[in-house]
Amino acid sequence: MNVYSKQELQEFKEIILHKLAHAQQEYTSLLEQMHDNSTRDTDPIWLNANYVMETTLREEINQNAGRLKKFIDSLKIALVRIENGTYGVCVKTGKLIPKGRLLAVPHATLSIDAKLND
Repeated sequence: MNVYSKQELQEFKEIILHKLAHAQQEYTSLLEQMHDNSTRDTDPIWLNANYVMETTLREEINQNAGRLKKFIDSLKIALVRIENGTYGVCVKTGKLIPKGRLLAVPHATLSIDAKLND
């Protein structure tokens, strides 16, 4: 089994840490939006007119937060794989995932071929 060099792994680690920091900031912002009730109008007409819009927005924020949490977890797992020496190895084929794919999707666990045949 081929593996990436320590220098390449460090490059991937830096990319992952950068993406992780950005994703965590965005996640925190979404959580704040979900819990922000400070500017809500209490006028019944306003409540009726905007109920659907606000509910839809909250659902969208909740879905985005869920996706972002999954992405954050995937990035953290990628960091663990770097530390234990299994990063960049396709979990299905056992072959090295091409560097270009990992640069684009640093949390990938499948090569393109394995993903297409999944």
